[in-house]
Amino acid sequence: MSDYLTEAGAIRRDSVIRAEIAHNNLERPIFWVNAKVVAALDSYLSLRVSTGQGVTSRKAAYRSLDPGSYLFLRADGVPYGLTARRSTSGVMNYSCDSLGQVFRRLHTQAGVEGHALAGRRTFAVRLYRKGYDLRHIAALTGHQTLTAVRRLVDSDPVKLGDLVSGVV
Repeated sequence: MSDYLTEAGAIRRDSVIRAEIAHNNLERPIFWVNAKVVAALDSYLSLRVSTGQGVTSRKAAYRSLDPGSYLFLRADGVPYGLTARRSTSGVMNYSCDSLGQVFRRLHTQAGVEGHALAGRRTFAVRLYRKGYDLRHIAALTGHQTLTAVRRLVDSDPVKLGDLVSGVV
């Protein structure tokens, strides 16, 4: 919770995805600046307070939520469980299949096609289309090399008809 809220209950505009929970074990920035995301999270946190999920006795702090509580909880108030998996290169990765299903549904509703990491690809491609450089895209998406980001943005699933309609 303290990754999202300050003790006074304000939203942390800038935060991080900690290395120990990042898919590729690299810390990267996260910015809570999208009005729709913030509004949805605020509604969700209000619901948690009203149902007593992850609350603290310090009512004036963190909107009555325990600062050490997970930001997202299952419907029964229990934190999502992480599964540790070792990659072929020996790197330990953590995943949460049930939360991944939630994100796949959200991706579908948002028009993002593909697997769970498609959201990151879509974000990178949209930044690249707007003219942002690979170095900044790498920092935001957690990629170690510009080559990896280049492969990501080169996989842009652009429709040729869309290109033509924008020119003609």
